[in-house]
Amino acid sequence: MLVLITYDVNTTDNAGKKRLRHVAKQCVNYGVRVQNSVFECELDPAQCRLLKQRLTEEIDEERDSLRFYYLGDGKKAKVEHIGTKQTLKVDEPLIF
Repeated sequence: MLVLITYDVNTTDNAGKKRLRHVAKQCVNYGVRVQNSVFECELDPAQCRLLKQRLTEEIDEERDSLRFYYLGDGKKAKVEHIGTKQTLKVDEPLIF
């Protein structure tokens, strides 16, 4: 399945800079960087679970954010969010 992974890591301290390097390194191992904090990954379900686990272990959920956009397998697109910054529900109308 095609998974788009985006992340936002708070780098105001050295620990954040280290987390950012670790997250980017994990993503490089599984996919192609398409923007600074955006990767396209072609993953099977086991790889997806493993990468999600590794990335979740690296971030500080109080300060950082991960988003997984599941785009493949002919199923309905799904967005999964971990950490700060709430996500919009992509299956509901956007009314501001």
